[in-house]
Amino acid sequence: MESLHAPWRIEYILNKPRDNGDGEGSIFSRIARSGEDEKNLVIHRGKSCFALLNNFPYSGGHTMVLPYREVSDLDDLSEQEQTELWKTVSLCRRGIQKVMNPHGFNIGINLGEAAGAGIAEHLHVHIVPRWRGDFNFMPVIGQTQILPQALQDVASRLRTVLLELSAAGGS
Repeated sequence: MESLHAPWRIEYILNKPRDNGDGEGSIFSRIARSGEDEKNLVIHRGKSCFALLNNFPYSGGHTMVLPYREVSDLDDLSEQEQTELWKTVSLCRRGIQKVMNPHGFNIGINLGEAAGAGIAEHLHVHIVPRWRGDFNFMPVIGQTQILPQALQDVASRLRTVLLELSAAGGS
């Protein structure tokens, strides 16, 4: 069997993106407070929510939308946070459509570890662009996925489009 290497995955394996006990919260909480948007792949910031590219994506353009406030359940969000969360999901979906032209999307939330939430303490909505035939033999047989575009490039293009859409009253 031939091996394809994905050296960037070791960062995820070695540095589990959870609360490290320093009282600063999840990796998402630290990113929310950070001013390093390009480094952290943040593509949009609103009043109570923000969006970033998944650093370990299922497919190119895989985006997450989350509140700044660390909550684990939809019922813990204020009405303003709920409204902005879903408006931001819609904005990001439109931006991804414009930049990447996927054939469809998977949009959803994994609530709790049992449901597959990798960072269960900080609710986040996944927006995963999909293309016809995007899951070929590589992920099925080789447990390998090929992402044809660099994350930083996708993030830059999405930032530009999301600013345009927001300015046009689309947020």
